[in-house]
Amino acid sequence: MIVCGIDEAGYGPLLGPLCVALSVFRVDGWSPGDPAPDLWELLSSAVAREPNDAKGRLPVADSKRLKLSNSLKTKHPLTHLERSVLAFARTLDWRPADDDELFEHLGAEPEPHPWYAGSTLLPLSTTHDRVGIEASRLRRAMKSSGVELLELRCAFVGEQAFNDTVARTHSKAETTIGAVGSHLRRVRERWGGEEVRVICDRLGGRLGYGELIGRAFGDRFETLEQSARASRYRAGLIGVTFMPEAEDAHLPVALASMVAKLVRELAMTRFNAYWTGRMPGLRRTAGYRQDAKRWLGDAEGVIGAQERATMVRLA
Repeated sequence: MIVCGIDEAGYGPLLGPLCVALSVFRVDGWSPGDPAPDLWELLSSAVAREPNDAKGRLPVADSKRLKLSNSLKTKHPLTHLERSVLAFARTLDWRPADDDELFEHLGAEPEPHPWYAGSTLLPLSTTHDRVGIEASRLRRAMKSSGVELLELRCAFVGEQAFNDTVARTHSKAETTIGAVGSHLRRVRERWGGEEVRVICDRLGGRLGYGELIGRAFGDRFETLEQSARASRYRAGLIGVTFMPEAEDAHLPVALASMVAKLVRELAMTRFNAYWTGRMPGLRRTAGYRQDAKRWLGDAEGVIGAQERATMVRLA
């Protein structure tokens, strides 16, 4: 059975990209009708839900719980996200030396704005040797439990694409829907001949996803449930479920959340480095609405009108 998770980071901010990630696992010994496999349990010798696990296992959880404050002096704010994402990536034989290489592996393509130029060396908070050690532990856990990571992907929806979509559709939600749809089409194309379960975090308060499923799979799909608990669909061998707080219930969704958040944070690292170069002393921003407005005011003297129009996302 193929088990996939999809989640996003950066839907609400005023600045920076929207990132929507996909993780794909093969799990042996699971059949149609069985409950969804608990990958936290299957991989419990190597992963944990908490960031400071007493056994030193890799944290896999909602990215909002793992991203540390930028003001923390004792640890890099991305240490938990980076540690786990790079270890999972190493099981795919990826060894990115910088964020350019990581983005390339993930299929994440920043828009060609000057504030996304340059690159950041990786890892930020650990070493390649340490990543290798933790990846070896993860590989052993996967092998013993019949779990294989097949793919990690991340759609990078830059400001221009975001604004173009909102202007065309008059819906901010369409930005995420489009990225989720691209992942679903990829799953269909690569694994549509196998039994597949896709779990997505619910998109806001939306209950109906029939139009999105139709775009990804055509008209031949079945609506199984549309309720506050879950929205479930089936297209051939592929089942797709949208549910609230999916990253707390399914490890593939949590890992997708972490990948999306890490890519967005690395993009904002580039963003802040560029603008600090233009205006030394400018305080960095994560791009979220209130602080983004503060930052835009602080940087007003160096941002041109066209640059502002390009970088600020439509509400």
